[in-house]
Amino acid sequence: MVEKKQTLALASDHGGYWMKDFIVYKLQEAGYKVKDFGTYSGESVDYPDFIHPMAHAVNEGDFERGIILCGSGNGAQMTANKYPNVRAGLGWNEEQVQLIRMHNDANILSLPGRFVTFEEAWKMVEIFLNTPFEGGRHKQRVKKISQIIK
Repeated sequence: MVEKKQTLALASDHGGYWMKDFIVYKLQEAGYKVKDFGTYSGESVDYPDFIHPMAHAVNEGDFERGIILCGSGNGAQMTANKYPNVRAGLGWNEEQVQLIRMHNDANILSLPGRFVTFEEAWKMVEIFLNTPFEGGRHKQRVKKISQIIK
């Protein structure tokens, strides 16, 4: 569970801008602090320009968790997962988001801005923030995610 005093990192491209704006509002309304890495309008941009700085900050431990958005959620997720301490999971429904937290200890939630409603997205954000990592058998698996086999 993320404490409300902690700051959450958010970033999106134009495909997720309006949903990000909505999520920022809902998070602040719920008492969370937010660092918005952009984009700051619905004009076309390249998602890596915004996802890289945010994922880097999560990777370095500046933020415990973050939320990223693009049209499908895939490009943003692929970009974020380039960092060894990032575990970005794509959220398409509530059960999936619960599992990326419980089994994968995801620290970034990637949302498809063009494929879920604002209300569905907000519910997934709440699940992401309030679902603990189970640990146990999943701990050793998560540890292996950033290991490179030669």
